[in-house]
Amino acid sequence: MTTSLSSPAGLLRSKPHFAHLDGLRGVAAVVVVAFHLLEAHATSHLDQIVNHGYLAVDFFFILSGFVIGYAYDDRWPRMSWRDFALRRLVRLQPMVVFGTLIGALFFYPGASVVCPLVDQTTLSHLLIVTVMGCLMLPVSVGYDVRG
Repeated sequence: MTTSLSSPAGLLRSKPHFAHLDGLRGVAAVVVVAFHLLEAHATSHLDQIVNHGYLAVDFFFILSGFVIGYAYDDRWPRMSWRDFALRRLVRLQPMVVFGTLIGALFFYPGASVVCPLVDQTTLSHLLIVTVMGCLMLPVSVGYDVRG
């Protein structure tokens, strides 16, 4: 016996989607970006427009943990930790590489008073930091190019 999509047995059961949580994660991401863009122009925490915007990172990660846990809760019995890590790597790594390469491309044109180490950074140094960033490996303080 085959089931058709019009019969209840043939319909794929999906979990409800929490669009408002996606919206909240989007708002948190925008707050973090605004915080980083505006902190470079603030002289102290008193004139920082988005003061404590870094806390939106914690909020974003808490929401993301809930969303990921909710999405995978019925798959855990059939999935190993290796399968989960591979799925997350395949989903996230391309964005990490893309973002790192964009940052590297705009590194030298972004030289300003706010970023004093740009002029002191050699191309080979930037390439090492870029490769480390693409591989999501931390760099030591000596390799920090942000200042």
